[in-house]
Amino acid sequence: MAEPGATQTLGSLASDLASTSLAMARRFAAGATLWCWSPEHPEHAQHVAVEFVHPVIVGKRALPAVAIATPGDGGADQLRPLVASGDVVLVGGGGAAAAGVSDVLRRAPAWGATTVWMGAGGRPPAGAADHVLWLADETELAVHDGRLVLLYHLLWELTHVCFEHPGLLGADGACEEATTCITCSDEGRLAEVLAPASDGATVRTAAGIEDIDTTMVGDVHRGDLLLVHAGTAITLVEGGP
Repeated sequence: MAEPGATQTLGSLASDLASTSLAMARRFAAGATLWCWSPEHPEHAQHVAVEFVHPVIVGKRALPAVAIATPGDGGADQLRPLVASGDVVLVGGGGAAAAGVSDVLRRAPAWGATTVWMGAGGRPPAGAADHVLWLADETELAVHDGRLVLLYHLLWELTHVCFEHPGLLGADGACEEATTCITCSDEGRLAEVLAPASDGATVRTAAGIEDIDTTMVGDVHRGDLLLVHAGTAITLVEGGP
């Protein structure tokens, strides 16, 4: 049972819930799978997946959702081969597992996935995920007292509300930062190195697998994140594992 005042607390998340629900509905309408991972509290990841995959209300569709159970430092390795471009990755919690969670969220754009970070306590930094649903509770009791459960129940219900308005589902509502070159109209894309080679590498981007030139950035390693422009790596975003 959620503690008194939970409804008022969630009211402050109305805008975040609305934008996240619409983004997820659009992804589901396009054929996405929801991947749920919470290394510190795997029971919440399982609960979220059950909510979306089990149509408990007559007339509501079952939505593809899978819970992943793996330690905090292994999320990226398990999710990488499973997540397809267009999918949604929802992660929960932080604390001791925050580094592993952040690593998944940094890499997911290269996989073409929309990211959602849900939890309680100290709020993640701006830009940590495409969508953040966070309960301001320094004690982190919300993970145990029902408020977090109420939050993702609302996310499930509002996602289905969006399905009742099909006119909203045809466009991607994400506001993406402009990364298009004004000279050649090509864009800068995040890429994850799969296999380095001499002066080049095979990488994964949201568009798929491709071979790029790495002369400008020098040696790269498996797992490195690069910014790619016109088939060329132009900067190293961060090193790999």
